Amino acid sequence: MERMLTFLSFGPDGWGDEIAAGVLITVCLALATLPFGLLLGFAISLAKLSGDRFLKLSADIFTTIFRGLPELLTLFLVYYGAQIALQQFLRLIGQTGGIEINAFVAGMAALGVVFAAYASEVFVSAFRAIPNGQYEGAAALGFNRRHTMRLVILPQLIRVALPGLSNLWLILLKDTSLVSVIGLADIIRQTGIAARVSKETFLFYALACLIYLVLAILSSFVFQRIERRVETPGMTR
Repeated sequence: MERMLTFLSFGPDGWGDEIAAGVLITVCLALATLPFGLLLGFAISLAKLSGDRFLKLSADIFTTIFRGLPELLTLFLVYYGAQIALQQFLRLIGQTGGIEINAFVAGMAALGVVFAAYASEVFVSAFRAIPNGQYEGAAALGFNRRHTMRLVILPQLIRVALPGLSNLWLILLKDTSLVSVIGLADIIRQTGIAARVSKETFLFYALACLIYLVLAILSSFVFQRIERRVETPGMTR
């Protein structure tokens, strides 16, 4: 037991500092990906519901691709494919030299487009759950499209979409573990290094499981609070 506590301690003799840094990277990556994925997913849902056939087709192709590809393969395509594309572009304009995509940015972009593909379906379902009478009532009050969306539709949309989005957040939180394969020092990478060096594989991977469970439980509490808040009378006015 004392040996295990030493491995988990902070300082030169333990791995606590490295694992804490990995937790910070994981949380920061998930939090950075969330707004990007939400905004992109919302835009795609609007394209899906628009009367423009080109926009609708483009949105459908986007969601089909990124819902169909494994997340790990999407990460590889973004991380390695973007580097190759940038290098080819530099050659075309007569520039030489290597270029490397930041692993954090690549992870955020890859996880973000996957999150957006699924979030767009949640938003589409939420839009369809709002009665047409809401739009008609807003038009009768003289609201333009922007005011109708901001004052009437969005508050209801958030309330309807929140359960689905909370599930997507938990999936996103777990999917951040994939970035360890491109060298980002997240929870999985740091605990994996600690396990290999210390030969305490079960200890450190069990710790990783515990950390993800704690993050998921804390996230559930936060979303429950948000759901209670948006369901409180008067909060959607």
